[in-house]
Amino acid sequence: MEEMKKSESSSSEDVASNSITATIIVLGMAGSGKSAFVQRVAARLRQQNIAPYLVNLDPAVTTIPYAANIDIRDTVKYKQVMNEYHLGPNGAIMTCLNLICTRFNQVVNFIKSRSKQCPYCLFDTPGQIEAFTWSASGSIITDSLASSFPTLIAFIVDSVRAANPTTFMSNMLYACSILYRTKLPFIVVLNKADIIKPTFATKWMNDFESFQEALDQNSTSYMNDLTRSISLVLDQFYQNLATVSVSSLTGEGIDDFLKLTQDCVKQYFEVYRPLYDKLLKEKADSLAKETAESLEKLSMEKKVCDLAPILETAPKIEKIHIGGVEQENSEDAMLPR
Repeated sequence: MEEMKKSESSSSEDVASNSITATIIVLGMAGSGKSAFVQRVAARLRQQNIAPYLVNLDPAVTTIPYAANIDIRDTVKYKQVMNEYHLGPNGAIMTCLNLICTRFNQVVNFIKSRSKQCPYCLFDTPGQIEAFTWSASGSIITDSLASSFPTLIAFIVDSVRAANPTTFMSNMLYACSILYRTKLPFIVVLNKADIIKPTFATKWMNDFESFQEALDQNSTSYMNDLTRSISLVLDQFYQNLATVSVSSLTGEGIDDFLKLTQDCVKQYFEVYRPLYDKLLKEKADSLAKETAESLEKLSMEKKVCDLAPILETAPKIEKIHIGGVEQENSEDAMLPR
């Protein structure tokens, strides 16, 4: 127990002394440009003579625009999993993630071994966002990283599609649910700024009336009324949300994103890490309490057994005869052999 408490008290110090500057989990809907974003961030880091550590967690992707240090496709075969377990696309992705989770401690060790050479680590996730975010394997991966390194979420939004108010609200609901599920530092990355400037998005976040005007331009419907109500609920969510406009094609805004990662790392140590250590301590205390109660219960049972009287056993009954058996035996004895 003492060793467990010592390890808990030093857990924050171990993470703080780690050379990893930031572990970035890149999430987003299919087609939002996650892989292109990872490639652009990696290219910008290399321009600054910083070697990034890149991990691909999408088993179904055909090609990726960067050289991954760790690629899930080298460990599990997506189509083979589909055929062997008779699964559909999403089920196969979740199964592949489950399989990689059984060896994810090795991934963490690989990252630790390269932390001095590669201070930034980026994780590219599947486009089927629910397969990662709301699965047990996704939670295991996220928690494993967050317990070992300063970790943040980069949620990629397709600015072109988000120009529709209803689609924009769907993205924000996804972002809100992921934030409150992981409780990690969070950045909304408004991608594809080379096609459309996402100034409308920041305006909608800061001004409800402008968002309402955009909704009113569409025909009045139940969906518009629902979206309007949701936007009021998310007002508090917007106030503390870090956003950045980028273009994965031209590299616009990547430097701003890297600056925000430093703020997120600071937030990780100030907010998330103390909360994690507190939960870890509560769990250890609860386990210690349960162990003490179990030992006390066993001790009481032993005392009761020691006080119990020793009963003498009854003499062994050699024969039990039911009426007529003796007579039958004597008759059998008189039969000729």
